[in-house]
Amino acid sequence: MTKLSGRCQCGAISWETDGPVLWAGHCHCDSCRRASSAAFTSFFGVPRDGVAWTGTPAVNRSSAAVERGFCPSCGAQVFYRSTRWPAETHLFAATLDDLAQFEPQAHFHWAERVAWTQVSDGLPKYAASAEGAEPVENGG
Repeated sequence: MTKLSGRCQCGAISWETDGPVLWAGHCHCDSCRRASSAAFTSFFGVPRDGVAWTGTPAVNRSSAAVERGFCPSCGAQVFYRSTRWPAETHLFAATLDDLAQFEPQAHFHWAERVAWTQVSDGLPKYAASAEGAEPVENGG
């Protein structure tokens, strides 16, 4: 396994994990878009008990099932956790110390994408999550 590490903008919050990376991709859902103020955001999932934190992220409970962690100093988002995936922590790829370690596998919640974003990376695109689903597009 490759050690992964990352941090917020100001460095007050950092994380490390030995993985494994369970999945990696881009989320286009309305909730993630609004929370990150971006057209989509990029995450990867790792075992929840395998993430070591330096500093203590603040937590916003954005719904009954979702916690979004962020730096209380600079506001940068660092994690997403949901009761839907209780054994996982989803880390923001943009917080990685080495961005080359992020290897996205798919786009999720493609049905909620913003129309003005053009994506031609060849990755499969799922209408919602990929759990038991077939892609609505196989790339392009």
